[in-house]
Amino acid sequence: MAGAIVAGLIVAGGPAAALTIGVIPGMIADSIEAAAEVARAEGMDVEVVEFLDWTTPNVALDAGDLDMNYFQHLPFLGDVNTATGFTLQAIDIGVLSRLGLYSNRYDSLDAIPDGAQVGLASDPTNQGRGLRLLESAGLITLGKDGYDVTPDDVVGNPRNLRFVEVDGPQLIRAMDDLDLVQAYPSLLVNAGLPEKAVAPLVLSPADEDLFAMRFVTRADNTDDADVRRFIEIFHTADAVRAAVDAAYVGDANLYAFSWLNAAE
Repeated sequence: MAGAIVAGLIVAGGPAAALTIGVIPGMIADSIEAAAEVARAEGMDVEVVEFLDWTTPNVALDAGDLDMNYFQHLPFLGDVNTATGFTLQAIDIGVLSRLGLYSNRYDSLDAIPDGAQVGLASDPTNQGRGLRLLESAGLITLGKDGYDVTPDDVVGNPRNLRFVEVDGPQLIRAMDDLDLVQAYPSLLVNAGLPEKAVAPLVLSPADEDLFAMRFVTRADNTDDADVRRFIEIFHTADAVRAAVDAAYVGDANLYAFSWLNAAE
């Protein structure tokens, strides 16, 4: 099993002997733990530490309490580095989780009513991805290209959608209070909602590798032999692919192994 779930920063106690990897619960933790089991069988000492938020894994990594983390895509990491002054580096690619629009109230996009409340991630990069998905679904029009967009950039809103910002990990809980939310399928599975996970009203593109998860380290740790070997195990171990598939309840349409795309 993965290490203890941590709500705050790990207290530094000097360099750890184990390769310490920060994750968040669900598919990410399960796939990393699957790779860790293979690595341990090779004699590598690996500790997987789960965090309950999307902030602390980077704080802990920058502080030296982790050797690596795996939970974020490139745009998210870029925003973190800009906001904090960290110099964390993405050194390899992992799984792409397609983003979906989900509703507990309506069975199709056509049924979304005038004035519906739509839950968007509060962090800029995931919010931008959600807005782009709403645009591709025909629900809004944005006034500029790219993912650096906010509700202020909406220039066409024929159904008068009302946007509600929600902390990313809480979007699943917000589904009962809102008409439509952006959500990652694996987080729905982790919340005990596998039937909902496989029934998005629309999904983001399957080749959106910009938003694939990244293995992230400090600049002084990018060439560490254990870090590199662990990533190689993650990319090649059958147990990892099985863990990912299980996290998406066997629906391969919900995810992609982006390192395979990079190798083509």
